[in-house]
Amino acid sequence: MGEDTPSKVLLIVEDDEGLQRQLKWAYEGYEVVCALDRPGAIAMLRAHEPAVVTLDLGLPPDPDGTSEGFAALEEILKLKPDTKVIVATGHGAHGSALRAIALGAYDFYKKPVDIDELGLIVERAFQLHSLEAENRRLESASDGKVLGSMITAAPEMLKVARTIERVANADVSVMLLGASGTGKELLARAVHEKSGRKGAFVAINCAAIPENLLEAELFGYERGAFTGAVKSNVGKIELAEGGTLFLDEVGDIPLPLQVKLLRFIQERVIERIGGRAGIAVDTRIVCATHQDLEAMIATGSFREDLYYRLAEIVVDIPSLAERPGDAVLLARHFLNLFARELNPAVKGLSADALAAIDDYAWPGNVRELENRLKRAIIMADSKTIGASDLDLGGRNSSDSTPINLRAAREVADRRAIHQALTRTEHNISGAAKLLGISRPTLYDLIKQYQLSS
Repeated sequence: MGEDTPSKVLLIVEDDEGLQRQLKWAYEGYEVVCALDRPGAIAMLRAHEPAVVTLDLGLPPDPDGTSEGFAALEEILKLKPDTKVIVATGHGAHGSALRAIALGAYDFYKKPVDIDELGLIVERAFQLHSLEAENRRLESASDGKVLGSMITAAPEMLKVARTIERVANADVSVMLLGASGTGKELLARAVHEKSGRKGAFVAINCAAIPENLLEAELFGYERGAFTGAVKSNVGKIELAEGGTLFLDEVGDIPLPLQVKLLRFIQERVIERIGGRAGIAVDTRIVCATHQDLEAMIATGSFREDLYYRLAEIVVDIPSLAERPGDAVLLARHFLNLFARELNPAVKGLSADALAAIDDYAWPGNVRELENRLKRAIIMADSKTIGASDLDLGGRNSSDSTPINLRAAREVADRRAIHQALTRTEHNISGAAKLLGISRPTLYDLIKQYQLSS
């Protein structure tokens, strides 16, 4: 075993010292620690945190029974739930094996021990423990995120992420095409971060700046260049020296300015407004638009030569409706992100809310989802956000098929309880009578669904 290989700790809990020694020497590939009884096993668990435990159910002071072994099993899994426990059972003790599995044991083996057979079980247990640990590490590191900060599990968006990773280090311009709210700036920032460029990421929304000011914002100006220019100003292009310039809504750049931008892309030199000296700038250009630039080229409102300079690599970004499962994933992310600050009482999303989120078309994409979640968190009266809190224009769970019978029943129960409580002005006895159930049952349902009584 190399020095960099993490130690695989195996705990053997066996009151037969001869068998304990036999097992210990059979597993040279692991760091083996041993215990004779339950207190010793727990002490070893705390000291060594073994990934795998072999546990004889017949431990003192009940060596002929299983009570002490089962108590050890429960305590081990309570202290370290990811432990893979393999229990030893006597001949014909099939019931004990089934009970151990039900309590959370990984597997069992029969006495007398077949060392080779047990070795295979132990090896599989270590492999599973390692896989689960890696999965937890990846989930913790990414939380469903790709490219560092984008939340997605949809194949359509993962394909986009792979494209971004491939082109990030190439010295080419990238054009991102997608509707408003699909995360174009997030992807542009990912191109910059994956590129290894040391300069800044500089973004400018070309649609948000008046035409007569856009040139000054992009190229900068010298003192006295125009009325009000009391001092020189560095433009966005210069600020992106050594980094990335992100031109959002590039289709809104007026034609005269398109000519000047094209000249910069070709020569990599700019002149500030009112200036005479050329300034060399090394920057990577990423642009984005929701407009059909090819149609604009056909009508003469966008230069074809500029388009081909900007669109060396074109990435089409799917809408949220085209990303199955992502709406729910993002909704949970936004709830965790905003609830603590906006309304700490909110702890989750109800089944009907999740169904409504999954069913809704999200014309405003991720930005609309984020805004609706913020509003719902602020306005929510209970611990869970319901479909009605999202105000999706009637497109809620009644328009969708619940994932299973339990979810359908929960939706129906919530609706019936809410209606009964509303009709009786939140009188528990009256609501219980309307529903045909007892008060304790109604209290249990209110608690189960985390409703406000």
